[in-house]
Amino acid sequence: MNASINFIWQGTDRQGKPVQGEIAEGSLALAKARLRRQGIRPSRVRRKPRSLFDVGRERITAADIAIFTRQLATMTRSAIPLVQALNIMAESVENARLRALTLKVRDDVAGGHGLADSMSRHPRHFDSLYCSLIAAGESSGTLDTMLDRLADYREKSEKLKSRIRKALTYPIAVVCVALVVTVVLLTRVVPTFADTFAGLDAELPWFTEFVLRLSDLAIARWHQAASATLAAVAASVWLPRRFPRAAGLRQRMLLRLPVIGPLLRNAAIARFSRTLATLFRAGAPLTDALESVADATGNVVYAEAARAIREDVRNGQSLAGAIRTAKLFPPLLEQLVGIGEESGALDGMLDKCASFFEEDVESRVDRLTALLEPFIMAALGLLVGGLMIAMYLPIFQLGSVL
Repeated sequence: MNASINFIWQGTDRQGKPVQGEIAEGSLALAKARLRRQGIRPSRVRRKPRSLFDVGRERITAADIAIFTRQLATMTRSAIPLVQALNIMAESVENARLRALTLKVRDDVAGGHGLADSMSRHPRHFDSLYCSLIAAGESSGTLDTMLDRLADYREKSEKLKSRIRKALTYPIAVVCVALVVTVVLLTRVVPTFADTFAGLDAELPWFTEFVLRLSDLAIARWHQAASATLAAVAASVWLPRRFPRAAGLRQRMLLRLPVIGPLLRNAAIARFSRTLATLFRAGAPLTDALESVADATGNVVYAEAARAIREDVRNGQSLAGAIRTAKLFPPLLEQLVGIGEESGALDGMLDKCASFFEEDVESRVDRLTALLEPFIMAALGLLVGGLMIAMYLPIFQLGSVL
């Protein structure tokens, strides 16, 4: 989908009265064409100036799509016609990009296309899983119910992702601050003490000598260190987006980490269970559902496992047996899936599994945050305090001699 641009326009309506407003479209020509379709004769249309602080603020996030789905579900359940519901949502939303997306979907629906078909034209925001569930709801006449399930699924998924991001972002941010503080101390504060020590005719403590040499190294090599750090960060962000193998390698490495690994593993299992439950409840065949689950796990290891399970199920094996063969899932999931298959309540058991692992992830995040805060504060205290002690040790020794 082309990025939408905000335009400010002035013109006259069908009665010749002067009107003005704001519109979001992909180009100036599209903006004028849409105004004419609305019965407005534009006399002036120009691009709305943007503040420096507004750059990047109005992108469409996954949370925006979750809210969009919940609002659409509410209006559909209230028996509001689909075109009217989308129009109301477009008028109430503040994000210009989301408003433009909603209007494009509305225009396609008004032109005779189905909702799933209209959304499938914007795969960046409505993935194949989303469109498949919408199509199932349209064909069965249960669009409101399907939108409710999609909204629940999206909200729970976003809640889980936000908790994981919180667990990973906090320590990374503190470590970055600690590195910046250390570099400032080594390059700005320590050299001041070094000039003072140069006038002392006394042997410096080994710890002070070590810090002074470290300061000299930081001053001489900080350009190379900063460049290498920026290159490493850029590569870790750019390479996984550009090359799927790099993304897979990073995900495999993260799963092996002692604390982060179990957190990400349980999050992948929760997404596996929640997605499979949603699709199965929507009436999707199990093999087709497993293919969609593979794309929704968010981890290459569990995506490969989901596809292997799909092949085993296609060859006649039970879902519980295929999960056991994969050897990546805990016994609890296997047991509950087996009970669900025997009792005919597979979707309910998968929902219970998803809730259990989501709660486990939240609990791990809370424990991790509680443990990291005092540990990081102690580490920062030792780092800064150690540098200060190294600088004041010669002064203390000189005072004891005098």
